[in-house]
Amino acid sequence: MAFDPFWFPLAVKMAATAAVVVAASRLAERAGPLIGGMIATLPISAGPAYIFLALGHDDAFLKGSAVASVATNDATALLVLTYAALAPRAPLAVALGAAFVVWFAGAWLVTVWHPSFAEAVALSCVVLPLAALAARPLAKAVALPPAVARWWDVPFRAGLCGVLVATVVTLSARLGPALSGIAAVFPIVLSSLILILHPRIGGNAASAVMANCLVGIIGFGLAMAAVHLAAVPLGGAVAVFLLFAVSAAWNAALTLHSVARSRTVKSPPPPP
Repeated sequence: MAFDPFWFPLAVKMAATAAVVVAASRLAERAGPLIGGMIATLPISAGPAYIFLALGHDDAFLKGSAVASVATNDATALLVLTYAALAPRAPLAVALGAAFVVWFAGAWLVTVWHPSFAEAVALSCVVLPLAALAARPLAKAVALPPAVARWWDVPFRAGLCGVLVATVVTLSARLGPALSGIAAVFPIVLSSLILILHPRIGGNAASAVMANCLVGIIGFGLAMAAVHLAAVPLGGAVAVFLLFAVSAAWNAALTLHSVARSRTVKSPPPPP
């Protein structure tokens, strides 16, 4: 059989992305709800997807994809909020199933609406803060119980991420910028974490981890907005760099602020 040079680079991209996601999800399971939420909302799967979009298309394509990603990020926030609200008292299938219904409804709305960048940002300015506020009572500090490893955890997460990367890389030319932007931010990391965490640590703890993701999702939306604004004047390489840099800076600032506030609360008052 003749060697097809297309499949080897694709296999490498799938394997590299899956390895990053598996490592990040392992950290999320061990670091507590806040740190877990911050890790889960980094551009772990969307970042590589956008790297491959930048390599395979011009800057205008990347700019157009980012608009759809900004709008679809709101659907991701609603998915997380729906799951976090239902998980403490509902089975995994019900909580995650309802969350996916919400996400697909939001993604469908983006495909029929075709929002401009200004419209997508305006929607995010309403949806994301309200979702984060609604999730605050659920984002409690809970001790995560020891996770029970299952043999299929790693291949499952690797397979999900590999499928996402393969879909974006192979179909982006046919999907066009908008659908590519939606596909690139499909919540593969968040949904795989839910599927792993819920049966391993229980609905209450998994809900707390997901609720802490809402503030991180705001930073991801800012990062996607930076991609749109930077793609054409500065080029795809700079735009993708900003995707990682803005999201990481936002999550790091949130983490440092939370740690500092926690230390202030725990510190004994000074003697009179």
